[in-house]
Amino acid sequence: MKKALGGALLVAWALSVRGADVVSDKSIGMELARDIADGAVMACREEGYHVSAVVVDRHGLLRAALRDDRASRFTLEVAERKANLTVMAWADSGRFREARPDIRQELNHIDGIIVMAGGARIVAAGYNIGAVGVSGAPGGDKDLACARRALERLAARIEFAVGDEP
Repeated sequence: MKKALGGALLVAWALSVRGADVVSDKSIGMELARDIADGAVMACREEGYHVSAVVVDRHGLLRAALRDDRASRFTLEVAERKANLTVMAWADSGRFREARPDIRQELNHIDGIIVMAGGARIVAAGYNIGAVGVSGAPGGDKDLACARRALERLAARIEFAVGDEP
């Protein structure tokens, strides 16, 4: 009996050290990502700015991208790179930029990220589910304001998004 119990405990310990064979996480869905991107572009348009907004999931994978009619094509790339920095740091991109000027230049050489203001975290029920990056307004602070306005307008939907699994 002692050998069986000892063996079972050893197997349980080995499994806990190794980790799970299947990992499940919470990440932003396509519809919510699309609506956040649209909301950010429209918020900037209301201010007279023509921008692009990109939403990435918690792993930095593109979920939605929207370029306003008169926004430069380059704003799409910059917006995505701002969102990716936000995912990497799990902080709004401008806040990270202010906190880490010592490594800004080095990080700008990493493919897919840029250390500029205009990226905001998307948090649902305490989970980091993605990020939105905006580019094209005259300044990262204005880009961020548009992103935050979209997130505020969808706040109730975002907060309860984690429980929407089928």
